[in-house]
Amino acid sequence: MTKPVSSRRRFLLRAMGFGSALFLSGCDRLSRSEWFPKVLDSAEKLTLATQRLVMPRKAMAQEFTAADLSHEFRSNGTNNPDNPAYQALAANDFVDYRLQIGGLVAHPTSYSLDDLMALPSRTQITRHDCVEGWSAIGKWKGAQLSRVLEQVKPLPSAKYVVFYCADPMDAIGTRYYESIDMEDAWHPQTLLAYELNDEPLPIDNGAPIRVRMERQLGYKMAKYIMQIQLVDRFDNIAGGKGGYWEDQGYEWYAGI
Repeated sequence: MTKPVSSRRRFLLRAMGFGSALFLSGCDRLSRSEWFPKVLDSAEKLTLATQRLVMPRKAMAQEFTAADLSHEFRSNGTNNPDNPAYQALAANDFVDYRLQIGGLVAHPTSYSLDDLMALPSRTQITRHDCVEGWSAIGKWKGAQLSRVLEQVKPLPSAKYVVFYCADPMDAIGTRYYESIDMEDAWHPQTLLAYELNDEPLPIDNGAPIRVRMERQLGYKMAKYIMQIQLVDRFDNIAGGKGGYWEDQGYEWYAGI
């Protein structure tokens, strides 16, 4: 078990929660100015650079024991996508599910749920820290994203992994999406999780597949993953910030 870092996590959660509340409570005039977003962007890049400098590339988030499991693991965000295609997959226990992987890869492919379960897996008991201020400890099992990358062979130009989800988030059907860089994509704790607490992943928690990357805050861990694209930039994707919440003003790098 790694050395606890709970005090640092609590501080970062309080700070980020305050920042998010400030942004959402009407103090967004600064966010619409020309200079303030640039200041935030510079600070985020400095945070990322500093953490990459002081933490080993494969530094592990704290893992716990079965005795530490939370009695309930809350659902964050959408708990059942209002999407006919997704509902049809769920009604058939995801037998027809296919995870499409493409973009800047040598071998675009698709995986059924059984295909993903056949890959080398990892099980980890970790804490989910939500920007809303709650935490829960769960036991996750899934295919390591690194194993998938080994098969699809990212091109040298690939810089980011983008996850597209089943849930549309607005009136014109824009899909929820999220992204990470290649360093986090190759990290051993980054999973395409299909089990929670020794049971198939519930729909509330993102079935059939959700992302787990334990060194970041909960909103980075997208649920209902339908497609993965490897890209070299974000400026041609939705709001161009690398994720649904990031397009609304949240930080892209949410490391803790």
